Amino acid sequence: MSLISFIKEAGEKLFGKGEAKAAQDAVAQEASAANLERLNRAAGDAIATYIGSMGLKVNGLDVGFDGGSGTVTVSGVAADQSTKEKVVLCCGNVANVAAVNDLLTVATPADESKYYTVVSGDNLSKIAKQFYGNPNKYPAIFEANKPMLTHPDKIYPGQLLRIPPA
Repeated sequence: MSLISFIKEAGEKLFGKGEAKAAQDAVAQEASAANLERLNRAAGDAIATYIGSMGLKVNGLDVGFDGGSGTVTVSGVAADQSTKEKVVLCCGNVANVAAVNDLLTVATPADESKYYTVVSGDNLSKIAKQFYGNPNKYPAIFEANKPMLTHPDKIYPGQLLRIPPA
């Protein structure tokens, strides 16, 4: 149970389409409490759908979004630590999300990963050298961040990555 910070301007752009787009338009026309609630619900649903599209399974998954603070609250029971951490990254590496309130529990606890925020000029080899002392261990970081990462060279500044224990 923790609050993890993210860079609000970086990440997947999930809110500009479908129900989330319609809710944004409604708020732009009239910022009523009902429209804001609709927007928050649509954003939470979009993030939950994104988690599902990554093949991550969480029993009792509940994703809420507070547009005012840019905070996602996620709860449920993940099968393992890796799944829990990937779900948190899915929630946070979304444009307009500044923090994730992690209320997930784990059925099979294990050592937690460290997190690293990508900066301009980074690549997975450079990050592997920093954390493991060996740039050739970059596949461990790539594998730990799949399926969110589709290629070792496709990382971007502001993205938060899992760095598994050595």
